[in-house]
Amino acid sequence: MFINHERHIAHLDLDAFFVSVECLKNSSLKGKPLIVGGSSDRGVVAACSYEARSFGIHSAMPVRLAKRLCPHAIILQGDMESYSNYSRLVTDIIRDSVPLFEKSSVDEFYVDLTGMDKYFGCCRFTTELRQKLMKESGLPVSYALASNKLISKVATNEVKPNGQIEIPFGSEKTYLAPLSVAKVPGIGKETAFLLLRMGVETVKVLSEIPVEMMQNLLGKNGIELWRRANGIDDTPVIPYHEQKSISTESTFQQDTIDVEFLRSQLVRMTEKIAFQLREQNKLTGCVTVKLRYSNFDTVTKQLSIPYSAADHTLLKAAKDLFEKLYERRMLVRLLGIRFTHLVPGNYQINLFEDTQEMIRLYQSIDHIKHRFGEGLLMRAKGLESMPSEIRHHPTFQRASIRDIRKG
Repeated sequence: MFINHERHIAHLDLDAFFVSVECLKNSSLKGKPLIVGGSSDRGVVAACSYEARSFGIHSAMPVRLAKRLCPHAIILQGDMESYSNYSRLVTDIIRDSVPLFEKSSVDEFYVDLTGMDKYFGCCRFTTELRQKLMKESGLPVSYALASNKLISKVATNEVKPNGQIEIPFGSEKTYLAPLSVAKVPGIGKETAFLLLRMGVETVKVLSEIPVEMMQNLLGKNGIELWRRANGIDDTPVIPYHEQKSISTESTFQQDTIDVEFLRSQLVRMTEKIAFQLREQNKLTGCVTVKLRYSNFDTVTKQLSIPYSAADHTLLKAAKDLFEKLYERRMLVRLLGIRFTHLVPGNYQINLFEDTQEMIRLYQSIDHIKHRFGEGLLMRAKGLESMPSEIRHHPTFQRASIRDIRKG
């Protein structure tokens, strides 16, 4: 028998985040169909206002299709630096206000308020936190307070935009029952279509299917979906620590002053951990480059950047840092790069600055690396730092990213 422990978990969501930031910067945009995305017909929609959504527009849609659906929509290129700054501002406010929170994306947060009901009242506290966030950031915020992350996430989606709700402990199944199965996290289009063909339209019907049947139908995922349909979720709120990082460094066999070698090594290393970043569905907000000279003096430089997991963005930051850092023109013993200020998220966040071709390119590159190994596909510049006998091996020559796109 599964038991939901009485916890108090709030889910806070910045409504239509990119759009809200743009409206904050230019109040004349409020109430209009607004699209944040690529400005060319080959671009894609990164975010859209609720007014634009009423025309059937949604994220990841080609801009040319969005224009046909709503010819009078206002299209903005987007400003990732502003979005990142506002995300950090909200993070700082929450950090200063609560003892335990999880940043699940650039615009979503879980707050664990378990135990606070004895002293203050969780609903009252969350309401005041929401008001504080809106006052200090100027952005609209929705929240739901429930006994677990699953219910609070679903409920927040139901009360957006600019709403709040509390789902009392013990009423999880009752709340979920009338909702469409498509609103259960983890149920994608294919699974939803399969369930609908079976006549399973609501969460109530899904929750009544024997767990053994769900397991036979969908394997382990079937068990998890059964748990969610019954409002069961013991997932903890994972404390947010910006010091978590992904890094790599290389100590050379011989100290070197070959700048081109160092640059190519930096490209190879940056690509390597950028792929790891995307594999973990994370974005970085800070890049650090590290140099150790032959006399063992070690220097570092870091740069805060708009949240990203894109090679071309991270490579530019790494190269700029290296040029500023390498000023002694001494022999170098070690080179390293580190990504910090990590937040959950994926490459989709950069949609507004890329074409569909660019997005497909990254998806193809990651697919090849995932299948055959990350070392078999890299920018031509990165190959320059490989040993000659490896660099000229037919496998590496065929795998060079030069065949896909000049690096």
